[in-house]
Amino acid sequence: MSIIVQKFGGTSVATTEKILSAAKKAIKAQQEGHQVVMVVSAMGKNTDTLVALAHELMERPPAREMDMLLSTGEQVSVALTAMAIVSLGHKAVSLTGAQIGIRTDNAFGKARIISISTDRMQKLLDDGNIVIAAGFQGIDEDFNITTLGRGGSDTTAVSLAAVLGARCEIYTDVDGVYTADPRVVTCARKVSHTSYDEMLELASLGAGVMHSRSIEFAKKFNVPVHVRNSSVDNAGTIISTISEDPSRGVSGAAVTLDEARVTLTGVPDKPGSSNAIFSTIAQANITVDMIVQDAGTDGLSNISFTVPSSDLAPTLDAVQPIVEQLGIQNISHRDNVSKVSVVGIGMAEQSGVSDRMFRALAEENINIHMITTSQIKISVLVDRDQAMDAIYAVHNVFKLDKQNPDAVPAESQQATTAVDPAAAANELQGLEELSITEISLDSTQASISIQGIADVPGIAATIFEKVAQQDIVVDMIIQSYLDNSELASLSFTVDRNDVDRTLEVIRELESEVPFQQLSSNPAVAKLSVSGIGLRSHTGVAIRMFQSLAEAGLNIEMINTSEVRVNVVVDDSQAAVGLETLKQAFADVIQPTR
Repeated sequence: MSIIVQKFGGTSVATTEKILSAAKKAIKAQQEGHQVVMVVSAMGKNTDTLVALAHELMERPPAREMDMLLSTGEQVSVALTAMAIVSLGHKAVSLTGAQIGIRTDNAFGKARIISISTDRMQKLLDDGNIVIAAGFQGIDEDFNITTLGRGGSDTTAVSLAAVLGARCEIYTDVDGVYTADPRVVTCARKVSHTSYDEMLELASLGAGVMHSRSIEFAKKFNVPVHVRNSSVDNAGTIISTISEDPSRGVSGAAVTLDEARVTLTGVPDKPGSSNAIFSTIAQANITVDMIVQDAGTDGLSNISFTVPSSDLAPTLDAVQPIVEQLGIQNISHRDNVSKVSVVGIGMAEQSGVSDRMFRALAEENINIHMITTSQIKISVLVDRDQAMDAIYAVHNVFKLDKQNPDAVPAESQQATTAVDPAAAANELQGLEELSITEISLDSTQASISIQGIADVPGIAATIFEKVAQQDIVVDMIIQSYLDNSELASLSFTVDRNDVDRTLEVIRELESEVPFQQLSSNPAVAKLSVSGIGLRSHTGVAIRMFQSLAEAGLNIEMINTSEVRVNVVVDDSQAAVGLETLKQAFADVIQPTR
């Protein structure tokens, strides 16, 4: 008999009427022949109320006691849900995280799941019960109650589906996953399917439907996740290996409003510089988002990165000693910027996506301050007062509000071969450990660097349109500030066979796009680390930088995404770099399931 895990968020169990409605959905699934596990969150704003009570007593309550307190919210919900099912004439048993057998580490407030025992749940299911599991919580080896942090109930649901070999349904207050946040972009459209990687990127960009941690789990164990509205019986969105329309190139757009940008100009272009900078920031418990390092010239390079606006001041404090230690020429920052991104699994298979995005922004007179690209994402940094115009511009240019009538139906696309997630999960120790799926080397590329171009709207669009007209495919694109002089640096990679033609295109553009210096490295190597958990395990980039520095390798370019970190080194260092990274991540390398 198949098993379904149904998760109901706080708004879906906010009242006894809604709890009864959720109970009826579980009963219906059981009557259709499934065994059912429900995962429920605390009712409505219950968690906020408990946090407020704690802060009435003390400003910084002990983390262990906060977990003890907050776990009671789910305990109320599971008991009431069980009562609702019994009142409707069916069997139900409620279980806390500890009673289920969810064992975690002891990082109170942000615990990670180590293992899950299925014996008790399976026995209760076989006896005809609907099992109601408390989301968001577990127990450590000392029997302390722990909570899983933000998105914890989603993580509970997906992890239970993984170890039970079950389907997972997430019931929430929206109809599914949209092409953009419908609260921000009113013309956003619900998609029928989206891939794990697309959802990971969108979740990292602030899409509130699901937290990235639960999607990491789903991808790791190949658990299809069905996002549905708890109030209406609609089709929702299925998150799996399949995208709705890969031929479109772009499947979603997002904006992150409160970003701050830090630029380090004149960084010594030598091994260890990147590691020194970002290790120091990590030690201050600051999460860095976009990282771009352009191709250096004259022994110097420029590094720009973004952090949440609230972390700008401590970031500047953290990097100041490194600025002095490395002899960095200048540090500048802006606290009024936002990140706008487009995401699409089909982007890797077609050219011209970046050109269209940059031109759409240029036509709205929106200036791009930073650019970073990955296989399935392009992110740009713009002035915050232009962020809303920017998200609408990119959403419109890719016609995300309209379904492609020529698209191959997602249901008929070839899915990844299914695995037995329960067996896989039960074989592993540390279900939420970082999983590196690929360490790769691309030795086919060359790098181009344009220094001192005007930081005005339309520059990137003009350059890449001209390059595309020559049928030259661009891979990585990196743009960052040089300093406070309103100039920028633009670096990108192309196939080695195209480097001379690309330089010629740029030189022909000089009258239209003036620049100070044009340089190239005709033979570079791109080293990439791909995996699951790169967002929730923030030390991946630092581990890369540190291992390469210890091996004496100099990093020429950097860009990052949710599922991949790329660095460019000279081709002469390619083989050593690949072996160095394989050794650095030997403990977490795992083939894709």
